[in-house]
Amino acid sequence: MDYKAYFEQRREEHLNQLKEWISIPSISALSEHKEDVNRAANWLAETLKKAGLENVEVHQTQGHPIVYADHLHAPGRPTVLVYGHYDVQPVDPLHLWETPPFEPQIRDNKLYARGATDDKGQLFLHLKAVEALIQQGTPLPVNIKLCIEGEEEVSSTNLHPFIDTYKDKLAADVVVISDTELLAPGKPAISTGLRGLCSLDVSVRTAKSDLHSGTFGGGVPNALHALVSLLASLHDEKGRIAVEGFYDDVPDLTPEMRAELARKSFDEEQQKLTLDLDALYGEEGYSYVERTGARPTLEINGMYGGFQGEGTKTVIPCQAHAKITCRLVGQQNPQDILDKIERHIRSHTPPGARVTVTQREKGNPFTIDPSTPLLQKAADAYERVYGTRPVFTKDGGSIPIVEALSRVLSVPVVLMGFGLPDENLHAPNEHFHLENFDKGLLTIVEFLNSI
Repeated sequence: MDYKAYFEQRREEHLNQLKEWISIPSISALSEHKEDVNRAANWLAETLKKAGLENVEVHQTQGHPIVYADHLHAPGRPTVLVYGHYDVQPVDPLHLWETPPFEPQIRDNKLYARGATDDKGQLFLHLKAVEALIQQGTPLPVNIKLCIEGEEEVSSTNLHPFIDTYKDKLAADVVVISDTELLAPGKPAISTGLRGLCSLDVSVRTAKSDLHSGTFGGGVPNALHALVSLLASLHDEKGRIAVEGFYDDVPDLTPEMRAELARKSFDEEQQKLTLDLDALYGEEGYSYVERTGARPTLEINGMYGGFQGEGTKTVIPCQAHAKITCRLVGQQNPQDILDKIERHIRSHTPPGARVTVTQREKGNPFTIDPSTPLLQKAADAYERVYGTRPVFTKDGGSIPIVEALSRVLSVPVVLMGFGLPDENLHAPNEHFHLENFDKGLLTIVEFLNSI
């Protein structure tokens, strides 16, 4: 079957269907959009049925629905489980969008809308690739299952117990996910690692109230001073995290991995210009690509306390607060890291200050050997369509459910992304380059036909 001609003939029809789905504001984080999230799940279920998928189910959860479907008519052949998500991020700040976020428009061969690349657009490729295989009228080369959730943007709270409960139903030989990026136009990539995540809030309290800086200045502790001192203790002067035991489960980068990451040919000088920075920053002894993809981090995401209004208010603040997140690699356990950070904070709290630590998100890192045969088959598929072999990368972001799927189902996960780094996911003017819409369909078909 000439799949290229098949997709070209149906391109306008497929894009109109995708626009219809993207028009539904399925923002999982906002309760006022709960019905929209349900509508998006039901739209997906109906589309799967029309594509020829079977056993289509919309599983209600305590949060948002999980959609399941399958096509199991290839005895003796591998089973592929496709995972994705149909929920999207909030759209704020709305005034920065050039066109309304839920009124999809195509400009310069790019589809602009919230969810265009993260993840409705990329997930839609799998729907249409599978539909194309079913439409050929001969048995599919593989068995297909799909598990699509509506809470990825809010930490997949209800998918974790779903996987545990229905692991037999979800059993497969490989999980395939399209929710990552190419290096650049025409330069595919396959991620072999995603960093884990943990987060915590820190609050410092000193006196029972803010105090006059003239009456009490020089004689009582200042909550902001205490917080700044405490946070400064978390790193040393070389950018290394100073929490005892933080690196215990971080593997050394092998010469082979460093060579593969170097293939990204990343221009650090250009990055400084792009970001309007005088210098980059990070752990000494590692390149920017290594620090942002294969090394752990500890970042202060927010600090607040004291007077922040116009003019001056001469007070000594009694409260100060900070939000911290870590990206984790290797075998780092998020609970272990949170406990180590909390111990560090308590042991470095300045005299006169009382500290409260609230532990929050936890997600495990994911890694896979690039020599895994199914990853090599995915690389072959990219090469046949894009004309160049993909680079195996380590991505700095986190998709916590990836590690859970791999661990619970005991299968490899192939991260076949078709987005681009500049597509503004989670930001105003999100978009999806339609060149990768076209090539993504062909790449997925090539991969499914090869395993």
